[in-house]
Amino acid sequence: MKIAVISDVHSNKVALEAVAADMPDVDRIVSPGDVVGYGPWPGECLEWVRERDVPTVRGNHDRAVATGSYPGFNDLAAAGVEYARDRLSAEQREWLGDLPTERRLFDGRVKIVHGHPDNPDHYTYPGEFGPDMLGGEDVLLLGHTHVQHHERYEEGIVLNPGSVGQPRDGDPGAAYALLDLDAMTVEQRRVEYDVGTVIDAVAEAGLPRRIGTRLGTGR
Repeated sequence: MKIAVISDVHSNKVALEAVAADMPDVDRIVSPGDVVGYGPWPGECLEWVRERDVPTVRGNHDRAVATGSYPGFNDLAAAGVEYARDRLSAEQREWLGDLPTERRLFDGRVKIVHGHPDNPDHYTYPGEFGPDMLGGEDVLLLGHTHVQHHERYEEGIVLNPGSVGQPRDGDPGAAYALLDLDAMTVEQRRVEYDVGTVIDAVAEAGLPRRIGTRLGTGR
């Protein structure tokens, strides 16, 4: 079974469309969350995920948009939440709020969380990856840090596909990953896209300029 893993889209429609165009034929697309936040296209990205019935979990930005509560968010993150809340319907916000914090798929072989199996808000950077994170599943998928990385252990694979819409690992390419569940292999992918279009859309939406300009450096 071939699975595409997309995470932290963060309302970046241009990056999401570039990833979709690059993606080979797969059996399923799954997501470790944060469909919305930051960018200027929350509705378009949310509906892209819904229309394809992508199993996803609730990220911290998804929760913030659903509830209107976002303590500790910086100015950029808060602005993205407020923008999304203004533009999404009550039904769309309810959909975000109803997302689970954990999913098990493919006969329990794959577990999806946002930050960490024990804490959905924990930023689990590559240095913290370890076989102890696996709880019986073959593959653990997580996001949240926007840093693309995976490790393979005797117990299984821990994979962060990176961020489609807001990479933070120094590579501005939209990040995603391909998981072959039969061969137990991972292919990490990066896709170039028109960052300038996003920068212009961020400005037109009245969002903080850095939400767009930071995309050029992947920081």
